[in-house]
Amino acid sequence: MSSTLREACKETLQVDNKTYHYYSLARAAEALGDLSRLPKSLKVLLENLLRWQDGDSVTAQDIQALAGWLHGAHADREIAYRPARVLMQDFTGVPAVVDLAAMREAVKRLGGDTHEVNPLSPVDLVIDHSVTVDRFGDDEAFDDNVRLEMARNHERYTFLRWGQQAFSRFRVVPPGTGICHQVNLEYLGQAVWSEQQGNEWVAYPDTLVGTDSHTTMINGLGVLGWGVGGIEAEAAMLGQPVSMLIPDVVGFKLTGKLREGITATDLVLTVTQMLRQLGVVGKFVEFYGDGLDALPLADRATIANMAPEYGATCGFFPVDEVTLGYMRLSGRSDAQVALVEAYAKAQGMWRQSGDEPVFSQTLALDMGTVEASLAGPKRPQDRVALGSVPKAFSAATELEVNGAPRAKPAVGFTLDGKQHALPEGAVVIAAITSCTNTSNPSVLMAAGLLAKNAVARGLKPKPWVKASLAPGSKVVSEYLDYAGLTPYLDQLGFNLVGYGCTTCIGNSGPLPEPIEHAIRQGDLTVGAVLSGNRNFEGRIHPLVKTNWLASPPLVVAYALAGTMTVDLTQEPLGEDSLGNTVYLKDIWPSSAEIAHAVQQVSTDMFHKEYAEVFAGTPEWKAISVPASDTYGWQANSTYIRLSPFFDEMGVTPDPVEDIHGARVLAMLGDSVTTDHISPAGSIKADSPAGCYLQENGVASRDFNSYGSRRGNHLVMMRGTFANIRIRNEMVPGVEGGMTRLLPGNDVMSIYDAAMQYQAQGTPLAVIAGKEYGSGSSRDWAAKGPRLLGVRVVIAESFERIHRSNLIGMGILPLEFPQGETRKTLQLTGEERIDIGGLQQLKPGATIPVLFTRADGQQQTVPCRCRIDTATELTYYQNDGILHYVIRNMLH
Repeated sequence: MSSTLREACKETLQVDNKTYHYYSLARAAEALGDLSRLPKSLKVLLENLLRWQDGDSVTAQDIQALAGWLHGAHADREIAYRPARVLMQDFTGVPAVVDLAAMREAVKRLGGDTHEVNPLSPVDLVIDHSVTVDRFGDDEAFDDNVRLEMARNHERYTFLRWGQQAFSRFRVVPPGTGICHQVNLEYLGQAVWSEQQGNEWVAYPDTLVGTDSHTTMINGLGVLGWGVGGIEAEAAMLGQPVSMLIPDVVGFKLTGKLREGITATDLVLTVTQMLRQLGVVGKFVEFYGDGLDALPLADRATIANMAPEYGATCGFFPVDEVTLGYMRLSGRSDAQVALVEAYAKAQGMWRQSGDEPVFSQTLALDMGTVEASLAGPKRPQDRVALGSVPKAFSAATELEVNGAPRAKPAVGFTLDGKQHALPEGAVVIAAITSCTNTSNPSVLMAAGLLAKNAVARGLKPKPWVKASLAPGSKVVSEYLDYAGLTPYLDQLGFNLVGYGCTTCIGNSGPLPEPIEHAIRQGDLTVGAVLSGNRNFEGRIHPLVKTNWLASPPLVVAYALAGTMTVDLTQEPLGEDSLGNTVYLKDIWPSSAEIAHAVQQVSTDMFHKEYAEVFAGTPEWKAISVPASDTYGWQANSTYIRLSPFFDEMGVTPDPVEDIHGARVLAMLGDSVTTDHISPAGSIKADSPAGCYLQENGVASRDFNSYGSRRGNHLVMMRGTFANIRIRNEMVPGVEGGMTRLLPGNDVMSIYDAAMQYQAQGTPLAVIAGKEYGSGSSRDWAAKGPRLLGVRVVIAESFERIHRSNLIGMGILPLEFPQGETRKTLQLTGEERIDIGGLQQLKPGATIPVLFTRADGQQQTVPCRCRIDTATELTYYQNDGILHYVIRNMLH
């Protein structure tokens, strides 16, 4: 194959009298062989390699390997992938901009040009993670919550305003606009990107990486994108390719259609369960089959959104007529829609009925078999049929760490002058929220119609339910208003509280004090029902032990029922104003009613709400910052601090040091999430982070959340492993971020122990089970352990993004050999750990790990190095990806 295939494949495409240049896969096939049955997601990757072929980072052999995927010729081939753009939200975006600002300081200190530190790819940051549900259930909730958000986050927003003017190709969507993934789906995503290069217009697939795991939602629009850690995204926007192995692609065939009363949420929970059971971590999933012909784009986006929950890198839906219809509806220009159609067809990326690409393996679902479902009580893949929820709740309470099953009596409380009794299993939070479902008009209209029917029958939510509505964009409010459904949602307490992630990210806000007191007094196990994608322990609210994902109409239904212990398929929701029993089936809207409501969504609504998407409120516009290349750090700030990661770095890296006498900081079980490692929710007053804030004059009411303080490493390192539900096996029976200081039996916070080890010069290790680091793409889950002194994590398996983040922060990820675990090895956490030969490390190598037990006995365990590629090894040898980028700039 010619090394100049890139130039040989350059073609032109005429669309509406405009000429675009592109890199033709049809021309490439003349040299590479038939590509027609290559999965369409891999065609996007192949075009990327073709366009970036330079003989160095992308070689002819890389292109040949990807083309040879059809014949299994890609085994363990590393490729360099360059996405067109980067998407951020503010929780992950702020620390990314802090890192960029810190990199400018480092480059300046080392004698380089600060202007070198600038995004080379377009970056959009959408502020959506900061609004909290403080006020709810009335017409003033939205204004109050936005006012509180602006006051609490003024310093962070000032910093982002500085970044907006200091960095090129960096745009900020202000608070109160929408959730990043919905804004991406409705406005930012183009399906096909085009730009002027010299005198030519060049067209290529719209691709991206995002600093949020649910970036995958955009795959519903035929845009290849997935979540990466903030560190990896920073490298991508600074010109570094994303290093990846050519993936396996699982084909998921959809046939049939959903039955009456079944929602897209029920479908996605079923898909999630099926794919988790199959095992798709690190793989692409591509949807195909004639069931797609009538599957609305919003339903596709719902399924693509939850790729992190089913473990895949992405869940891809190719471009077809449904894609074009949605682009027209959402206000994309006729010229853009025409380009997307012409380009996708020219490149063989267009989906047609009957397409049967070749896949690594396949799975199939007849959508007519899907049943009404929830997922819970603590993992999104644990689907529960609606009628089985009471049984699942009972099982969850029996499995509580410190408790035997027992019937707990209801606890009396007074609210607004009235007496009530809070039962075990009460639904205390009912939230229509999150990117997954609030982008989908069918489930939101269903919620509004169900509310209308409930109000007509005189039903009311139980008094202990904190209800909220947080749409993913203002378009949602527009169409609910137009359909006349907003008043009914308001009457049931689902008033607008903000445009953002809210409850799904842990920003559920406090419960009314009498209810919190009753939960504590009775040690009650209560529930939250949310239309979100994450229900991990300790995430939604510190006092709510069971959390259930459900469709928006089911969220409304559970607010009316007020308990997780009722079978909504058989038992009544309540009584109407005449005393008649009312069942869920009596008020559930028909598919025809929902479809009629959805037809009222119009292009004008999108045009209206996105006309000035970057403008912001008067409060946002009033934030002024001085124009400067470097940031004016404030020594007393509790939000934004100059990160210490580059303090000791020189122009050339020091050799990697072997690990001698490492102590185990924590020994953890399976499915430890990034929420467990680096919490996103509330900060407890008696935690190390809470104590630090109080010592710095911050009252507990002003703590805000861990997520909002990710620009301050002094908070975040104290919050590392501080989740209230984390269970360190070194301190059995204890929940929360505690450990033993070894040798000895002193029990203390993980942060305090780490500081003592650091003072002694003792390196640290973390030991864990399967799926370590699952959940959100959270860079602080790697940055925090690094600052605590963790050098190595040894687990049974790693989730994709977190493994990459660990390497990006210079932490070594190792896997136990197949069949061996901390339990089979009878590890207690009292062992000392030695790992040698790190200067000769190779990707995927077997590394002997020496465990020395407390009694002096020694055992060597051959662990697998999960540095998978040569590029990742280079990052590790440089002490992290950003160190490598800085050194590249200086050279």
